[in-house]
Amino acid sequence: MTAQGPPADDPRVPDLRDRLLPLDSDHLPTSPPSGEGFHAAVSLILRAGPGLDVLLIRRSESETDPWSGHMALPGGRRDASDPDLLFTALRETREETGVRLDELGTPLGRLEPVRPSTFRLPPISIFPFVFCVGEQTRARVASPEIVEVLWAPLSVLREPGARGTATIPLGDTSRKFPCFRYRGRVIWGLTYRILSAFFARLPSREGAADFDDMHA
Repeated sequence: MTAQGPPADDPRVPDLRDRLLPLDSDHLPTSPPSGEGFHAAVSLILRAGPGLDVLLIRRSESETDPWSGHMALPGGRRDASDPDLLFTALRETREETGVRLDELGTPLGRLEPVRPSTFRLPPISIFPFVFCVGEQTRARVASPEIVEVLWAPLSVLREPGARGTATIPLGDTSRKFPCFRYRGRVIWGLTYRILSAFFARLPSREGAADFDDMHA
């Protein structure tokens, strides 16, 4: 089937756009300040059907990848040839999942950048961009850097029972981190923080229309 953009009359699209930061490039840095590491961009992709699904990937196991094996959002480090961070998000998503957001996606806005809270990870600022695609959109493993793609319903991830903690090994020790759990996958770290920041901008689950499954 041919993937199509989200329906023009879907009321969630303008509502989501109003809840996010604008895509205006004037508010995005062109390069990291000296000594402040590097920039990356990720795509938070919502597939609009009767419900809203978010695209997740699982990174390959690699000794050279600080996020080896993690559940994540499509994205990666900005290349010197990328004109801006939005382009980085589009390029990395296409390279990893085959989803051409420049053709199939509606850009909605962005979230505040996140940075690692531990010295164990590289000094990086990650800029999340939010897109919406039609319900026929399909993703695939298109890069050796990832081993899995899956669509997770927002309505499931936002249930109280989806939140918990996970014990993560860190060298010779381990720590507990907040996480989301979905079908045996543990979503923690920077991806957990990005999704939590996004969920905080959505209508509350109490006293509001069921935004996640508006047409169900």
